[in-house]
Formats: sequence, structure tokens, C-alpha cells
Amino acid sequence: MKKLLEEIRSCTVCSSFFVHNPRPIVQASPSSRLVIIGQAPGRKVHDSGIPWDDASGNNLRSWLGLSKEEFYDSNKVALIPMGFCYPGSGKSGDLPPRPECAPLWHDRILEECSSVSLTLLVGQYAQKYYLGKAMKENLTKTVTAFDEYLPRYLPLPHPSPRNRLWIKKNPWFERDLLPSLKGRIENLKLNISS
Repeated sequence: MKKLLEEIRSCTVCSSFFVHNPRPIVQASPSSRLVIIGQAPGRKVHDSGIPWDDASGNNLRSWLGLSKEEFYDSNKVALIPMGFCYPGSGKSGDLPPRPECAPLWHDRILEECSSVSLTLLVGQYAQKYYLGKAMKENLTKTVTAFDEYLPRYLPLPHPSPRNRLWIKKNPWFERDLLPSLKGRIENLKLNISS
């Protein structure tokens, strides 16, 4: 795994698409029990080099009931984005993740993660890639049907502060899904040696 992570972190496959230097960001270990497949690093994460080191990460950790120490313990949690580098920004926010990353790296990382009990699919890019035809017609319906994808996957909306309106319009998310998610995460924590 160490050699693979070094290879990923030195990847420049997409460098011609960026106005900035590529900085692939990933966290994983063969003993990771929880895999979080997100979208792509934002500008702040690109600058710090720490995955989910922003307001979205704060929201996600709150949803999971994990401290920063637990979240950033690669022996417990693998953080694998659909696009490993900050894709740059467009008119309405960050650009989509580069499509090269997931096919190039995901299978290789996940083969090394032999202890995974649950994979969270955060946002539509991860859900489309991993659920394929099993995904519902939109993110809301896919997340509403979260129990259909268990025990392997659990789809989530992106925890960006921009999605506050979505959360307000879908009260079942905080009422029904988050307690179920936190219970599953707690069960995983009980099975992981600290």
C-alpha cells in the first residue's frame, strides 16, 4: 500500500488540464474498515494537502460522529476521492473530478484495503461510478433508498455548506439516515483496535 500511495501522490496524468500543479490527495491502509469515496479536493484541501480539511469535512465528520483523530486514522478510515487533485473552479463552483483518476487508481487501492466493512458514496459522481444502473433517477432518490445498497454501500449527499437547502428540504436525512449511519460507524469503531 505504501508504494501504491507514493505512486498516486506523484501522479501527473492530468497535469495538462490544470493551471496549478497537481497534488493528488488520498488516505488509505490495508486495515481501513470504512472507505469514504468523495468528489475531489477543493482549493483549501489542495493548499493544505489534508483530505476533507474544510467546512465540508467538518460537516461530514459531524454526520459520522467521528473526531478528527479517528477520521484521519488511516487504519480506520480510507479517504479516496473520485478525482485526486483539485480540478479548478468554474462559473458555479469547483469543476467536476477528472475522469481519469477512478479507473486508474480505485481498483488498485481497494484491492489493498482488505478489511473494508462499509463504503460511503459521497455525492453523485461516486454514486454513478459505483452504483451504475442501480442508482435511482437522482441523488435525492438514491440517498432516500440508502438501505437498498447496504451492507456494502451507503450513498450520501455532498456535505458542502451549499447543500443546507437540500438538507432542509429533506428532513428525513437528519431524522432517519444520520442515526442509522452513526450506529453503523459506531459498530465499526467497536471492531477496530485503537
